[in-house]
Amino acid sequence: MSTTTRAPRSARPAGLPRRAAAAAALAAATVLLVAGPAAAHVTVQPSAAPKGAADQSFAFRVPNEDDTASTVKVELYFPTDHPIASALIAPVPGWTDQIQTTKLTTPIKTDDGDITDVVSEVTWSGGSIAPGHYQDFTLDFGQLPSDTDQLVFKALQTYSNGTVVRWIDTSQPGQPEPDHPAPTLKLTAAAADPDTSAAPAAPVRSASADDSTARGLGIAGLVVGALGLGAAAFFGLRRRPGGDPAA
Repeated sequence: MSTTTRAPRSARPAGLPRRAAAAAALAAATVLLVAGPAAAHVTVQPSAAPKGAADQSFAFRVPNEDDTASTVKVELYFPTDHPIASALIAPVPGWTDQIQTTKLTTPIKTDDGDITDVVSEVTWSGGSIAPGHYQDFTLDFGQLPSDTDQLVFKALQTYSNGTVVRWIDTSQPGQPEPDHPAPTLKLTAAAADPDTSAAPAAPVRSASADDSTARGLGIAGLVVGALGLGAAAFFGLRRRPGGDPAA
């Protein structure tokens, strides 16, 4: 009577690795789904600039967050409590921009004179940002204010289905980020001019001094060479009677 020997089964079920991989993939997908919408805000890039800086370009990036509708209008509101001296708008193919200005109660003093009217709102329309895409709207700002640590630009995003997303919430220190934060430009301390007053002046040497130095070094080299030849001849004469000491 024959006996059949079966291979021992592993203590670990064969389906466990596949189940673990599937669970890990599901968890990763869940993280992406949660993190994706939170990162798709209307932002300004770069997000920081020195106080009082002038003639810098900034891009306001508008992502489309709707899977079934396109963005058809963007409204950007400038801060009025800390106004920007001037703004130039880069054309965006397919979009039409409209600029609104406001008169300041206290003019901005510049080297070119006082500024009493500043840009308060820019509206882009006529174009389209499809789902899964974004569009940069670029502006060149004149002199930035130096009396604040940040500039808050509120924005409205209108979709083709009529939905309007209001990016107007201000982030508060120590508080969670709001659902619809306004694009915020951080203003850092202005860069200090390099102090060159304490730098030692480089010594000025005349051409005659350089020639004298070179001539002196040349003569010293000749003297050293002559002494070396004399010493070699002297020791050669002393070794000649006795033959080669290394033999």
